[in-house]
Amino acid sequence: MDFELNDDQRSLQALCREFARKEILPRRDEWNASGRFPVEVFAKMAELGLMGLLVPEEYAGTGVGAVAYVAGMEEIAKADQSVAATWNAHLTIGSLPLLYFGTKEQKRRWLVPLARGERLGAFGLTEPGAGSDARAIRTTARREGDGWVINGTKMFTSNAGTEISQGVILLAVSGAPAGGAKEYSAFLVPRGTPGFHVGRNIPKIGWHAVDTRELVFEDCRVGADHLIGAQGVGLRQFMQALAIGRISVAALSLGLAQACLEVALEYAKQRRQFGQPISRFQAIQLKLADMAVAVENARLITYKAAWLYDHGREFAKEAAMAKLYASDTAMHAALEAVQIHGGYGYTDEYVVSRFFRDAKILQIGEGTNEIQRLVIARLLGC
Repeated sequence: MDFELNDDQRSLQALCREFARKEILPRRDEWNASGRFPVEVFAKMAELGLMGLLVPEEYAGTGVGAVAYVAGMEEIAKADQSVAATWNAHLTIGSLPLLYFGTKEQKRRWLVPLARGERLGAFGLTEPGAGSDARAIRTTARREGDGWVINGTKMFTSNAGTEISQGVILLAVSGAPAGGAKEYSAFLVPRGTPGFHVGRNIPKIGWHAVDTRELVFEDCRVGADHLIGAQGVGLRQFMQALAIGRISVAALSLGLAQACLEVALEYAKQRRQFGQPISRFQAIQLKLADMAVAVENARLITYKAAWLYDHGREFAKEAAMAKLYASDTAMHAALEAVQIHGGYGYTDEYVVSRFFRDAKILQIGEGTNEIQRLVIARLLGC
């Protein structure tokens, strides 16, 4: 069993680490304080070919695979969660539905600009009355002539309101036969389409520089060629795209947990109480040891899920496990990092307070951890 990254994977990891050091770390405090979307960062990522990592070269991507992507994501996520979360949404649920289910013309028209980083991808599922229960969505798509008319509201959609946003891929109820089950379909609605209204950027306790919007569709008409995949199977398509998204969120979580460990360890070595560094006290040592074990466990399950994906094997259970365990680890590591910092950890003058605020959403987004447990149980055969 080989735990080493190959040369290409190490190269991407090193590229992302250096990019984070030069372009993210010096500026992250500014955009997290102001809530400004750092469009210039993504322009530079595009120049480096980082905006199409999971898209094959045929469609302007690099097709590096999931393991390489996780290695790169961990480095970006360790530096800043807002940049990493935006990158995650773009690369996975914002792009992969087109790759998996789009026609060649749709890929040429919409996927290529995403992979080049000319546009930013977004996916709209959650609604004011539908979160974990995706079947409860109320946004509708009605066939009319040679197109579709969409009505409804999407909530907490990332990446749909920036100056480089392409629009949104959304899930809608496209049919409800009398006495039958609803059917769901996916559509791409370009920004600027009449009837597509991008709402306010929603204030959040963390991920301050992530563009998070309410989207409203009022008699929004799109052509028949905006249907992504087959009519009536959109929910199944979304779940397939979400599975790789869970690996990505696990990598996001892993990066944050590693950052918490490193910052807490460094502080514990420098902070002196009772005449010695607090790292000499057993109570602090036990916290740091437990954090290190949990981070390493999260890394192992996350990379295993990515390896399974790259080798074309079933990975849904491991992806759910990785998302669950890594996000719980990130939340716990952030709590412990704040505790180790004491009163300073409760101030905005130390980065651990942001780690704490950023960590919570990792247990909620891309399927809550309660849902992950249900997914795992079902895949175990319960």
